[in-house]
Amino acid sequence: MTERVLEASERTRAAKTRQRISVRPQSAKSKLAGSFHTPLWHRVAERLIAILALAAVLAIALIFVFIAREAVPMLWEAEFAEEVQIRDLFFAKEWKGYDEPVFIWQPVGEPAKFNVVPLFIGSLKVTLLAMLMSVPLGVGCAMFIALYAPRAVREVVKPVIELLAGIPSVVLGFFALMVLASWAQATFGFHFRLNAFVAAIGLALTIVPVIFTISEDAIQAVPSTLTEAALALGARKYQVALRVVLPAAIPGIAAGVVLGFGRAIGETMIVLMASGNAAIMELFDFSTSVRTVTATIAAELGEVAQGDPHWRVLFLLGVMLFGVTFVLNILGDLFIQRLQKRLTAS
Repeated sequence: MTERVLEASERTRAAKTRQRISVRPQSAKSKLAGSFHTPLWHRVAERLIAILALAAVLAIALIFVFIAREAVPMLWEAEFAEEVQIRDLFFAKEWKGYDEPVFIWQPVGEPAKFNVVPLFIGSLKVTLLAMLMSVPLGVGCAMFIALYAPRAVREVVKPVIELLAGIPSVVLGFFALMVLASWAQATFGFHFRLNAFVAAIGLALTIVPVIFTISEDAIQAVPSTLTEAALALGARKYQVALRVVLPAAIPGIAAGVVLGFGRAIGETMIVLMASGNAAIMELFDFSTSVRTVTATIAAELGEVAQGDPHWRVLFLLGVMLFGVTFVLNILGDLFIQRLQKRLTAS
C-alpha cells in the first residue's frame, strides 16, 4: 500500500513538472512576441508609402489616358477623315506638286501634311548624337573623379558638374543658339547655322550630369577588396579600372545611360531653340536642320483649335512619344537585370 502511494505521488509530481515545463515556453513565447510587436506608427508609415507608390503609378496612367483620350477620336471623326488619312501619317505620299512620294510635315497649307516620320527621325538623330557625346564624357569623368583625382580636385570638380544639372534648359538653349551655333558654323562650315549637331551639343550638356552622378556612385560602390586583390596580383591602375572596376559597375552605369536617354528624348527647350525646326528628312546628315517631336508639340499646340485634326495629330505624337519612352525604359531595365545576373552568377 505504501509503495502504491509513493508511486502515485511520484507520478503526480512528474505530471506537474511536465505541466510546468509545457507552460513556461508558452509564456516565454507570448512575452517574446509581445516585445516584437510592430508599433502602430510603423504600420501607418508602411501603408502611407504604399499609397504614395500607387499614387505615382496611377498618376502616370491618368496622364496617358488623358493624352490618348484626345488622340483616339481621330479613328472615327468624319472631320478628321475628310482632311487626313491615317496612312499618310506614317507612309510616304506623292503630294500635288511633288515628283515622288515624300515624308513631309507641313501642317500649314492646303492640303495639310501630317507625316510624323520626319519628326521621329529628327528626335532620334539629335538624341543619338547627344548620347555619343555625353556617355564617354560622363563615364570618363566619373572614372577620373572616383579613381584618379586627388581629394582636393574631387571636391571641386564633382559639385561643379552636378550643378550643371540645375541650369534651366532654356538657358542652355539660349547658349546653344547664340554661342554654339556661331562657333560650329565658323569651325565646320555648316550651311545651316541651326542644325542637329548644335542641338546635340546643347542636349549633351544636360545629359552629362545625370550619367556622371549615377556612374560615379556605381563606381564608388564597387567593393575595395576587388581593387586591392587586383593590385596585389600585380595589375596596374589602368588595368584595375578597365578590367575590374568598370565591369563590376556596368549595371549602375547602364542605369545612368538609360536615364540620360530618357532625359534627352524628352527635352524640349534646347531642341526648340537650337535645332532649326525644319523637318528635313536626312538620315545621316547631322549638319541639316531637324524638327523633333517635343519641339513640334511645344511650338504648335497653342496655335490650334481644340478638336481640330491638327490638335488630334499633336496628341497622337504625345501618345507615341510616351509609348516609345516606356518601351525603351522597360528594355533598359531588362538589360540591366541581365547584366546583374551575369555579374553575380545568379
